[in-house]
Amino acid sequence: MSGLVLKDITKSFGNFTAVDTANLSVPHGKFVCLLGPSGCGKTTLLRMIAGLEDPSSGAILLDGTDITPVPTHKRNLGMVFQSLALFPHLTVGDNIAYPLRIRGASREEQKKRSDELLKLIHLPGFADRPVAKLSGGQRQRVAIARALALSPKLFLLDEPLSALDAKLREAMQVELRQLQQRLGITTFVVTHDQREAMTMADLVVVMGNGKILQAAPPIDIYRKPADAFVADFIGMTNLLDAEVDRAGRVSVLGQAIAGLTIPEGLTKASVSIRPEDVHLGSVGGDAISGTVIFVRDLGGTIETFVETGGKTIIAVATPRERPDVKAGQQVGVTLPAQSCVVLKS
Repeated sequence: MSGLVLKDITKSFGNFTAVDTANLSVPHGKFVCLLGPSGCGKTTLLRMIAGLEDPSSGAILLDGTDITPVPTHKRNLGMVFQSLALFPHLTVGDNIAYPLRIRGASREEQKKRSDELLKLIHLPGFADRPVAKLSGGQRQRVAIARALALSPKLFLLDEPLSALDAKLREAMQVELRQLQQRLGITTFVVTHDQREAMTMADLVVVMGNGKILQAAPPIDIYRKPADAFVADFIGMTNLLDAEVDRAGRVSVLGQAIAGLTIPEGLTKASVSIRPEDVHLGSVGGDAISGTVIFVRDLGGTIETFVETGGKTIIAVATPRERPDVKAGQQVGVTLPAQSCVVLKS
């Protein structure tokens, strides 16, 4: 099969399993984000793809060829480490050209490729500048250019933007995504930042406790999470218990939700509903009664926290749709069935 395929990849360190039976298929040219909390196995998985760690079992295939035993330097990949690992004693141009230099390329070839990449990363004319005189964002671009010097089939990045400030980080997310789209290189990025993954990825791979819990496009991860962990980890959500009575009606917090069904055979489940899908209104009817305990105005959005049945439900609205409520007020909370995702408890 064309592209990268992971087959039952497992990595154990003694009695600890860092990656547990990972299976994944990635077509050429896709941007993949390995997403999850610290210690979930995403960096270990990236290092196995890179050849920096040997799997305990399983196989890694690239374009149908098993590259599991192939050493890193023969896998035709570029990698950007979290530390960037630039050479402080070399100029920008020499840093970028270094992979070509160790491959025996001529000085002319090195300079030509370095100049091409400097234009690509929007740093033309920086070839002779010392690395020490670059800003954090500029160093990031140089590290990316160096990883691309040999035109790799795979481009791997381990939390490459974590050291940047928030504004620069968001700008670099867009730049990195646009660069990847222009080059069409299959790219893997390790991150624990959900916003970063949603911004850049064609495919988000959510990991937890060493397992791949879900691999899907960002909108599917957000709107159709595979389980409660994924729903809670990606963005903000309300996770609520659901029960089914003898008549088959589904209730959340004691209130029947018309049109909501759960898989046959289940009497209990969890319901995930995003805050922007929660409606606030008057008490009565099919609404769940609750008390507003906090209102947070973030400028672009307003978050309203409602306590009901021992649970806190968060509703998000834009300033134009802002509900006319304040702390201490009784409100009705409506959970539209079409916006609820039923998850196995």
